[in-house]
Amino acid sequence: MKQLLHIMSSPKTKNSASRKLGQIVIEKIKEKYPDSKITAYDLAENKTTHLDEDRIEAFFTPVEIQTEEQKHSLVESDQAIQDLLKSDILVIEAPMYNWNIPSTLKAYFDQIARAQITFQYVGEGALPKGLIKDKKAIIVTSSGGIYSEGELLPYDFTTNYVRFFLNLLGIEIVNIFRVEGQAIFGFENALLKAIEKVVIDDQL
Repeated sequence: MKQLLHIMSSPKTKNSASRKLGQIVIEKIKEKYPDSKITAYDLAENKTTHLDEDRIEAFFTPVEIQTEEQKHSLVESDQAIQDLLKSDILVIEAPMYNWNIPSTLKAYFDQIARAQITFQYVGEGALPKGLIKDKKAIIVTSSGGIYSEGELLPYDFTTNYVRFFLNLLGIEIVNIFRVEGQAIFGFENALLKAIEKVVIDDQL
């Protein structure tokens, strides 16, 4: 049995390319692992709280001296981390909006990035060390242009950021599936091209 964590972040709940492709990916994983269980986060329907000063302070306050208000403010983050830690496979839908991820997905990432819980600082200017083990992720993205190759490749801040962030926590990226070139081929054609490339291989 595989435990899947499905993160949907497109602001569009209808006619969203990333949502449609993400659902295909989920279905393909379920074909490979029929007894899979899914925990789904729809960040358009249930918005994650953006960080504020009080929550950041709570993050860095030792448990034994946290106030009741701080403990309450951490419930959302604690639950998100618990769902992450129990998962085997993550499917992260990260459509490109203005050359980056939707703010709701960034807010979710801010809730699961917790020092000494999902990563730890190692000092001397080095990157933090991820504390999450044995988890694999698939990134699903969509864009008007073609960012996987060619002239726009250097501007693919979306998947590069998501890959970097998840790798930093210790999560391995096994594939990136893209609905790209919608402004060139049209929505339906770009989606069909993307669906044809969805293959769940043995490394998952």
